[in-house]
Amino acid sequence: MSWDRGPRRPRRFGKQALIAASATALSLTASGCVVVHGEREVLPSATRAEAAKALEQFTAAYNAADKAYDTSLDAGHTTGALAAIDSARLKAGRANHPDGNPSHTPLELTDAEFTIPKKAGWPRWFVADAKGNKGGDTRWLLVFTRHGLDETWQAAYLTLVAPGKVPEFRTDADGWAEAVPANSADVATPPGDLSKDYTAYLKDGGQGFADGAHTSAWRELRQKRSKRPGLVTQYIDEPLTNGDYAPLALRTKDGGAAVFFSTRHYEKQTAAQGVSVPTPNEDVLALTDGEIKQSLTMEFVSNQIGLDPADGPVSVVGRVQGLTSAKGE
Repeated sequence: MSWDRGPRRPRRFGKQALIAASATALSLTASGCVVVHGEREVLPSATRAEAAKALEQFTAAYNAADKAYDTSLDAGHTTGALAAIDSARLKAGRANHPDGNPSHTPLELTDAEFTIPKKAGWPRWFVADAKGNKGGDTRWLLVFTRHGLDETWQAAYLTLVAPGKVPEFRTDADGWAEAVPANSADVATPPGDLSKDYTAYLKDGGQGFADGAHTSAWRELRQKRSKRPGLVTQYIDEPLTNGDYAPLALRTKDGGAAVFFSTRHYEKQTAAQGVSVPTPNEDVLALTDGEIKQSLTMEFVSNQIGLDPADGPVSVVGRVQGLTSAKGE
């Protein structure tokens, strides 16, 4: 199944700084200068104070952008999947409310906990787990990344997870977490393969993922929607694995991994002759190119967190999806 998807929104990959002198720490000894290279040494990705400051700066920028519906106000603090979702949301909001967000309520993130891996090389990254004043009693899990010491921490992933589903991360005696490589073979699915395997599962099913709201229930919902009288709905799912869409994984206490990963999804609604495509809401219309005559194709970016055990199916415990563009024909 394929169709003309129209112009695709450029992906945002963030700054790809070279690992160079800026990534080094310099110490003096009696015999001269000793350079410790951050790209080779296993070091904490950030201090806890730096992580707290990054979350504070992100929240302030997010609130400013949401209040004004202005993408420029938080563009420096988001990247990857979250940037794609957030910038499209703000673009639609500005189109419909050029004077700003009439329903703006400042986001407040409290009770924050930080899980910071000790690792070599770039990107450096960490996870912030906080209670938000939006989204009910869910926990907000944000993954912050940067590619050099002179860069701003940017939030690449945002997932909302029920309190009882938040992963328990393994830490060492000093409280630092363990990053799991993308090609790790000691978990059921290598983190680097999870986006590809998830999109394959959404299409064909299988045994690789545990039943749940973001797996079996989502497949069932899509199957029901595809059979409505007079309206055909088709789906295409694509993995996202490059640049700041790359998966990031942390070791959990049970020996598995918690993996943050991204995907792209297309949904095409085509009406039969004499039947109209359901009229989308104003936010969808604001992101739609072309005139909706017989079909509407919507493009979404989604980011998930999956619990990837040492053996057995992966459980997808949180997912945030957003419309990034649409095309009418």
